[in-house]
Amino acid sequence: MVPDKDPCETEQQMRVIAVIPARLASTRLPRKMLREIAGEPLLALTYQAVRRCPQLDEVVVATDSDEIFQFCQRRGFSARMTSPNHRSGTERTHEISTVIAADIYIDVQGDEPLTRPEHIATLIDVMRPEEVEVGTLKTPAAEHDITNPGAVKVVTDAQGRALYFSRATIPFDRDGAHPPYYKHLGIYGHRKQALDKFVRWPESPLERSERLEQLRFLENGVPIYVAKTVFDTIGVDTEEDVRRVEEILRGGLRRV
Repeated sequence: MVPDKDPCETEQQMRVIAVIPARLASTRLPRKMLREIAGEPLLALTYQAVRRCPQLDEVVVATDSDEIFQFCQRRGFSARMTSPNHRSGTERTHEISTVIAADIYIDVQGDEPLTRPEHIATLIDVMRPEEVEVGTLKTPAAEHDITNPGAVKVVTDAQGRALYFSRATIPFDRDGAHPPYYKHLGIYGHRKQALDKFVRWPESPLERSERLEQLRFLENGVPIYVAKTVFDTIGVDTEEDVRRVEEILRGGLRRV
């Protein structure tokens, strides 16, 4: 369970901005941010999806690509150029936090076109207590995702704090107990102090092994609060992901 909400803190009193880290270089799916899916570039789909959330004060694309920046300018999307030296979306979000003040920074990767207002609203609720520095989301894992290393799994404690994130199947079902499996959704909430800490720490050993940047927080003792949502997403990393998202969008569906 996440900490109780402060009844004196309202949505109007919190300034919440969404940051969409977007780089053009991609190893598995080259130039994917500008790849058209159902007639729209991937980045445009994600920006428009995030913009639908009424609780957000601002949505900004953070990029190191002049081509992406110019695309955003043409489409009327708010965008900022950031350093080409960043190794993760969290580092890019931190740079935005140094120039745009907010209470909460919602980090939505540019390859998450099925993001819903419900995702962001749930995450804002997780982040409402001041003691929560980092939050994220989980959803029941589909059968095909349980053993898929491309789908990150998460296990949490009784208070809803992450115990671990892994590309492996966790928990391991040794005796056939059929435990619930949860897929981690790559949408985060950060407070400024958490982002400041993140960029001061070196890359952690588990982060390096799993290639999961959120493990840097756990290895350095910062709790990550995880809320449950019934709405899955598809992060676009492969041609198969492109086909799945296109089928959903052309069918007029928002539920995965």
